[in-house]
Amino acid sequence: MPKLKTKSSAKKRFKISATGKVMMAQAGKRHGMIKRTNSQIRKLRGTTAMSKQDGKIVKSYMPYSLRG
Repeated sequence: MPKLKTKSSAKKRFKISATGKVMMAQAGKRHGMIKRTNSQIRKLRGTTAMSKQDGKIVKSYMPYSLRG
């Protein structure tokens, strides 16, 4: 059976945490920061865990992720 390919877009955008959750960057910080409050911008820092349903789809794109 041939090897399965990992989707390049998925490996660049997502990481799998030690507990198996899919971690992603916060959405909503590409442009338009002027109209957002400072607290909104502050809360959008860092990464967040993806929902379980969406995480299952992303894990299917990365067949060799260790905690997939």
